[in-house]
Amino acid sequence: MSPKENGGFSAAAAQNGHQDSKFQGGESFFRSVLKSMEGVYLSRNPTAKAVMDLIRSSVHSDDQICYDHVTFRTLGVKGYGIESMAKFFLDFGYVERDELIFPAKKLKTRWFAPPNTENSCGNGNGDGANGPLPRIFIAELQVDELSPQAQEIIKKYTEMSGKGSQHAALASALGSPIWEKPSYTDFQKLASESEYGAWILAHGYAINHVAIAAHRLESHLKNIKTLNQFIEDHGYIFNYEGGLLKESPDGLLLQSSVIADMVSFEFADGITESIPFAYIEFVERLVLPQYKHLPHQEVKEYHRRDGFEIGNAYKIMESTSKHQLARRAAA
Repeated sequence: MSPKENGGFSAAAAQNGHQDSKFQGGESFFRSVLKSMEGVYLSRNPTAKAVMDLIRSSVHSDDQICYDHVTFRTLGVKGYGIESMAKFFLDFGYVERDELIFPAKKLKTRWFAPPNTENSCGNGNGDGANGPLPRIFIAELQVDELSPQAQEIIKKYTEMSGKGSQHAALASALGSPIWEKPSYTDFQKLASESEYGAWILAHGYAINHVAIAAHRLESHLKNIKTLNQFIEDHGYIFNYEGGLLKESPDGLLLQSSVIADMVSFEFADGITESIPFAYIEFVERLVLPQYKHLPHQEVKEYHRRDGFEIGNAYKIMESTSKHQLARRAAA
């Protein structure tokens, strides 16, 4: 596994326990923006907040919830794609890593490794947006692969935003799309071809989901299977696409997710309908074979499997799909 594949660390940096980039700019400002993004996510996704509160109530008071990664969705048209959202993170020291392609969903994605900071979970520095900086995962819908009708709908809204693509991070922090609300007719037409595209049309650059790093918890819940069972026992509905637990071929990346919340959305033509918003994910990254000899207390994040896996990610994305949401409705 190359340094790039192993979590965005150079060999020398890994030996020193630091990432190969430093934080740039004002960290307090950056975290305030990230906190605003998180606030939008939690205010509209009661399941995520409830699950986090449930975990916090079941662990030691010093234990903290750390985000493994935060995910955004974008539209691949005229500057509204990955770069529009990535710029904010790159400006503060994030480093671009790998690209993953999902032909069946007409998506390409990229993830970005966080810069080194002194913050780490377990040292009293806070959790969530106040904890260690998460990886950033950004997806882009390949609009030019859609039908002419779908392309026309998307371009109608992106073009009305003027230079809005330059303000993606601001839009995310405010929870407001940079284009006008879509009509219900346009939303339905786009959703019939791309649920992904319709989601972005309605929610813009808002956080699509956060992923909790199970292995960074200090309690018995650090095992993702135990964590999954604990959450499911409290009545939350998991995404069972490909099974509850998604496992990478090397067995070192384990992921699961709870199905997205439905939110009431008022469309531009006055119609109000419930549509999917965000969901919450859980990740366990196991220790790489070359570091198996290390005592538990010496294992750091860079000793663990990093990056993302196409098969896992594809199944996790189904957390906002109609057939998974139908399971929640039937529960």
